Amino acid sequence: MARNMRTRRRALLSLACALTLALAGCTPSGLGRGGPSAALLPPPSGGIESAPLPANGDPDRIGSGPIKIALIAPLTGSSAVGLSLRNAAELAVAAFDSADVTVLVKDDQSNPAGARAAAQAALAEGAELFVGPLFAANVREVGAVARMAGKPVIAFSTDPAAAGRGVYLLSFLVESYVDRIVDYAAARGKRSMAALIPNSDYGRLAEAAFVAAAARNNIRVMAVERLQPGAAPGAAQKIAALGAQIDALFIAEQAEAMASLAQALASAGVDGKKVQILGTGLWNDARVLKSPALQGAWFAAPDNAGFAGFALSYRDKYGADPSRVATLAYDAVALAVALARQQGSERFTQRVLQGESGFNGTDGLFRFRADGLNERGLSVQIIDNGSTSVISPAPRSFGAPASGI
Repeated sequence: MARNMRTRRRALLSLACALTLALAGCTPSGLGRGGPSAALLPPPSGGIESAPLPANGDPDRIGSGPIKIALIAPLTGSSAVGLSLRNAAELAVAAFDSADVTVLVKDDQSNPAGARAAAQAALAEGAELFVGPLFAANVREVGAVARMAGKPVIAFSTDPAAAGRGVYLLSFLVESYVDRIVDYAAARGKRSMAALIPNSDYGRLAEAAFVAAAARNNIRVMAVERLQPGAAPGAAQKIAALGAQIDALFIAEQAEAMASLAQALASAGVDGKKVQILGTGLWNDARVLKSPALQGAWFAAPDNAGFAGFALSYRDKYGADPSRVATLAYDAVALAVALARQQGSERFTQRVLQGESGFNGTDGLFRFRADGLNERGLSVQIIDNGSTSVISPAPRSFGAPASGI
């Protein structure tokens, strides 16, 4: 037990380091200031939760400080993702041994009406900042309540339409993935591309980002094939027919569909050694990494080290694996704690939250834009022998404001 407690303290201290010593230039393994300068995705598959809510204390409150933050999450029933978000918030408060904040934990019951009621209840209890919820429709309801009261929201939806004035998305947005991988491919000399895009809301966002990134880099787009269910073989044949006209193929498909799609591409004669295959952070999944046809593919994603350290702390405390989005709750609450300590009455103002230098979080560098979307510092990784290695590290600071990172 003593050994476990020491391990937990070391891991939490590592996560907290950059936040508590932000202005002293601590390393970005936790949250600190950067250097100069309906969710559209299905529920994440990063792990299965089984840890119960705490037996001691009030499960609806974390901490006892005077500054109140509302965490709005889907907690009804046995929601694995909601419990991960709540536990991550608890880890963030514990990491900084914070006497500054109280996190008001509210269940949105996974529906818009529940989200609105949760936001109203938290506001009545004095919430100054809303963290969450996860689903876009719920974010809109919370945003409406918060905006009327002049309070900001840091939410987790991947739908950019959920963002807006005072409603910031901390989620992993497809635009950042696409910008990073296309920019990198262009820098490596790729000049003619095709794309395979799922016929979905997420796919339409990916396609728009891909076309814009290609135009910005003077890349010819030879074909965009929209994937219908069961149509992978036909789409793969159309890509194969392009032959030497393309030197890269961007695929925006999710992990669960990649095995069959990769097999279809191989069967059609698309050789990943001749045509560079490009993807997004959704590919950081064992189902993709083990695919023979995808060895050598490149994809943009946060560095793995931050999540690995977070997951270690989480497993040590709760005896279960966190959902992949749990770091969003950790970083949002950690940011709130840091700003409460450093910024006084200005702590959650637009000026502070939209700071040009951004912040270093568990998943790396990020900053909020005025439109509520975010920019992230992402790495580029290569799939190699069932694993990944970084071929282009994530940036450690933002330069002048730009459309891509």
